[in-house]
Amino acid sequence: MKTMHSVRNGFWVAALVCLGLMPLTAVAQKGEGDLRLEQPKNITAEQIIEKFAAKEKEFKEAREKYTWQQSVKVQSFDGGTVDGEFQQVSNILFDDKGRRIEQVTFAPQNTLQHFSMSPEDFEDIQKRLPFVMTTDEIPEYDVNYVGQQKEDELNTYVFDVKPKRIDKGKRYFQGRIWVDDTDFQIVKTYGKNVPDIKSKNNENLFPNFTTWRELIDGKYWFPTYTKIDDDLHFSTGDQHIRQIVKYTNYKRFGSNVTITYEGQNIGNDKDKNKKDQAPPQKPE
Repeated sequence: MKTMHSVRNGFWVAALVCLGLMPLTAVAQKGEGDLRLEQPKNITAEQIIEKFAAKEKEFKEAREKYTWQQSVKVQSFDGGTVDGEFQQVSNILFDDKGRRIEQVTFAPQNTLQHFSMSPEDFEDIQKRLPFVMTTDEIPEYDVNYVGQQKEDELNTYVFDVKPKRIDKGKRYFQGRIWVDDTDFQIVKTYGKNVPDIKSKNNENLFPNFTTWRELIDGKYWFPTYTKIDDDLHFSTGDQHIRQIVKYTNYKRFGSNVTITYEGQNIGNDKDKNKKDQAPPQKPE
């Protein structure tokens, strides 16, 4: 996010903002069970990492063959009152040459106060809020097994992840992931995108976010909902931000089957019955 504030010589300076990672004890969300500090049975943590990284690579390649609708709502606050809003609804499609395109269908006037959307924010919505960790990314991260936890009806393995190093010009995820113990796919992510981007007149700030996934077509756990409710610590003062991103109406490119949001029409009956567990519960 970019903050907007007046400086003494009378011109406006855009500031990019960055926030340090909250203690992971604050991660608890509706639907979570107690974190059990126990080792996995009949499988090692290293084997789990290997399995989910391979599944994530499949997921990443599969999602590139889908279209979906993406809705974004960002709110700024004056105290506890919403004083500005950014909204955008778009279809993520392919053009006639098979190239990925974004078709904006709804974009009312942007009234955000105190901060504005930066290019990195829009890139995050497309690429980093739906975080994936494939066999290609694993070497760049420290991945530490934490324990096991129930996410609604799912049994999950919990890992903390952070970049081993931060190379100039690259951005990474730092936080916690929950891996389904049956499909070995990430079903929930909590953390933030790093590093913070700062210069003499600019501060870059990225808030903590939680992304939930749902089982699509009875096979892939695709991101469907991201929530941000955080304070951005600008040098000129804290600003509260609330953001909701929904990824809905998944449809395999070239298919007439529509997969909609929150469990409705997510495939045929065979797909629906493949797994009885419910996806992690998202707050209202």
